[in-house]
Amino acid sequence: MTRKRFDDMGCSVACALNEVGDWWSLLVIKQAMLGTCRFVDFQNGLGIAKNILCDRLSRLVENGVMTRVNVGEHGTRYEYRLTDKGRDLFTVVVALRQWSERWNGKKDSMQLVARESGVPVAPLLVQGADGGTLSVRDVLFVEEGEAGEGEPSQEQAG
Repeated sequence: MTRKRFDDMGCSVACALNEVGDWWSLLVIKQAMLGTCRFVDFQNGLGIAKNILCDRLSRLVENGVMTRVNVGEHGTRYEYRLTDKGRDLFTVVVALRQWSERWNGKKDSMQLVARESGVPVAPLLVQGADGGTLSVRDVLFVEEGEAGEGEPSQEQAG
């Protein structure tokens, strides 16, 4: 079955889903954030089939989320590393993890803590320009250039 693409949808979320929208891709990205670099280590850490892992790594490299680096001194050996674009998904992975822990319960023994202090990471929040916390009920989705110019072009969220 061919995966649906959202190229013509005109939606930022759909565009992101084109690049990292299947569960294996996000799990590969999370594993890379944990320090995994080698194909065999991704495969062992995730329990993923070789053909699926090869496809996901190729797609992530093609989309600029990861890079494939030859690190072989005596022969060819590749590692997969996150690019800046891939590292920018950290907030997405943490948000998904925190959402799941809230609604599905804690499913593993890992805890996110700040490297220097060892203090647990606070829940992610959406903040307004003034620093106040916003929920979906507090925002409007408006066409660019229309914010603050009278009536929004779309309904209030929620």
